[in-house]
Amino acid sequence: MALVSDSETPQIERGDAASLLADERDLYVASRALKAMGHPLRLKILCILAGAQEISVQDLVEMVGTSQSNISQHLSIMRDKGILGSRKDANKVFYRIGDEKILQLIGTMREAFCPPAT
Repeated sequence: MALVSDSETPQIERGDAASLLADERDLYVASRALKAMGHPLRLKILCILAGAQEISVQDLVEMVGTSQSNISQHLSIMRDKGILGSRKDANKVFYRIGDEKILQLIGTMREAFCPPAT
């Protein structure tokens, strides 16, 4: 097994390191979103939402196969963390991925981990 010498490891220049930390708010938002996504049922919901404009809670219940109460609890957590947006129409609530950056992240994750729709 060959060891990599210090001269072969990539070094981060001071300017690059400063730019990586330039916007702490973006890092904070990303960290909160990733923590909220770190649950199998939430990932399943996000995989479904990534393939649609928006979906009602009842449709999610049918697609995911768990109780409406359970789904609503997970949706609420993701909405509170800024991952999801929602709208109410009469007695139905519809959810969508609410941030373009999150949508891009979920798209990549969906390609890697979510089964293709049949």
